[in-house]
Amino acid sequence: MTLPLSGIKVLDLTRALSGPFCTMILADLGAEVIKVEPIPNGDMIRQWGPFDQDISVYYLSANRNKKGIGVDFRQAEGLALIRELALKSDIVVENFKVGTMESMGLGFEALRAIRPELIVGSISGFGSTGPARDWPGFDQIAQGYSGFMSLTGTPESGPTRVGTAIGDLTSGMWVAMGVMAAYIERQRTGLGQHVETSLLASLLGLLSVQGQRYLSVGEVPQPCGNVHPVIAPYGTFETADGPLNLAPATHDMWVRLCDVLELPSLTTDPRFRTNAERMQNRLALKELLESSLRKKSRMEWTPLMIAAGIPAGPINSLDDVFADEQVVACKLVETVEHPLLGMLKQVGLPIKLAATAEGSVRSAPPLLGQHTEEVLAAYGLSPEAIRELIKNKVVYQSS
Repeated sequence: MTLPLSGIKVLDLTRALSGPFCTMILADLGAEVIKVEPIPNGDMIRQWGPFDQDISVYYLSANRNKKGIGVDFRQAEGLALIRELALKSDIVVENFKVGTMESMGLGFEALRAIRPELIVGSISGFGSTGPARDWPGFDQIAQGYSGFMSLTGTPESGPTRVGTAIGDLTSGMWVAMGVMAAYIERQRTGLGQHVETSLLASLLGLLSVQGQRYLSVGEVPQPCGNVHPVIAPYGTFETADGPLNLAPATHDMWVRLCDVLELPSLTTDPRFRTNAERMQNRLALKELLESSLRKKSRMEWTPLMIAAGIPAGPINSLDDVFADEQVVACKLVETVEHPLLGMLKQVGLPIKLAATAEGSVRSAPPLLGQHTEEVLAAYGLSPEAIRELIKNKVVYQSS
């Protein structure tokens, strides 16, 4: 079955994580993505550990299903080549510092003047306007600036970053959605457009009810760890072998929880009769619930809770996750052959479509310059022109 984005050419000028994650989504959905890396060292992410046989696992995590070429950005001939490829593509994605594309002669307005149907997706740290437009875009800085860290952690720990680079990842997801929307619009108008987001904007877009609390009623949310800000009991509780998440969100669920734990008297205890009273006495309630929960393990309690209609689940470490029967059954991890590493496992595209039913990971993250000759030929360069570019070290083809 044809993949949804088959036939769309994407020139990937991105590096590190936000841009490569964006273009990997497009590649997973079938777009032909050409990853352009500066030579001699390639994408900066290649230098970030840990490493699997000298290959960065950071790089491996965001670059599958792409074709890779190496180009010398410092040579005028290299920039001219990139410009030529951009003008023959449907979509260009970049995450340089604001103004860099213009300084290289690759700004949206300059490209659109020649190819009006071109779509350009841009990711910056803080947006292309405003006093922070020139700040470098690093995930942890954006997590703090956006208020995201102020919501995470406990009163004792203080602000805490999310365990993945969520600003990078979500900005990549937003731009992937944006350029697909622009492509659909192009089918109607024949015109491309500039799609922009930033790490700051992406994280504000995820504030959800916490942001609305402030905008509507002026409340400044504080970090509350693993408990729910307005429901009790709801959160993380200790069992015989580790933490368990419980989410009895309604009064009926609360009553059933007490039955499962053989603590029916709690439902008539004046400290716990209503949610408001349970919120006021949540620490005492937690101790009482855990006195029963510690009698069984996480995976003994979980099916009992689910059978009683109470949302519950263990807090897994990643070795638990990748061995879990549900993860295996849903085929969330796929395997592809890498030219140096052999069989490589990857977390696949989390979107299931009929066209991706057999999996989304079709080719391994490319070596630096792995497809240079193939790509340039497909873009219309003659064999003689390609040999000359390689000879002059304008481009690089890996052996």
